Amino acid sequence: MRKLLCALLWTTLLTALPLPAEKKVIAPPEFAPAAGAAAPMFSPGILLDGTLYISGQIGRDLKTREVPADFEAEVKKCLEDIGVVLKAAGMTYEHVVAVQVYLTDMELFARMNAVYSTVFKEPRPTRTTVGVTKLADPKARIEITVTARK
Repeated sequence: MRKLLCALLWTTLLTALPLPAEKKVIAPPEFAPAAGAAAPMFSPGILLDGTLYISGQIGRDLKTREVPADFEAEVKKCLEDIGVVLKAAGMTYEHVVAVQVYLTDMELFARMNAVYSTVFKEPRPTRTTVGVTKLADPKARIEITVTARK
């Protein structure tokens, strides 16, 4: 009887404990480095327990590595690349719950917002927008990171 009680208690404890979550890297083929180029030091996305964390994206062409001269095109490219990662994780913009926007010039806020509002429809995700002095690419004026959940 004692052994049975111990076994039941042990089984109950094991089933009550949360299992460690598995992190899945989301790395769409569009993000693969060009032949001979160094691999990036980050993952485009990490999926953990149904939540997708997307690394900051700048509006740089994934193939040419060029940042468009036109700011609206830069914002659009930034959001398109986020869409590529979302799609690779089986999600859409509708799954985005939080957005962080980094601008090198807060005077660009209204122009960013005009493009942003074409992608994120009501109800829009939470958002934080901050001004920064620099981004990793000196030509970049915007970086966006998002969190999404199915």
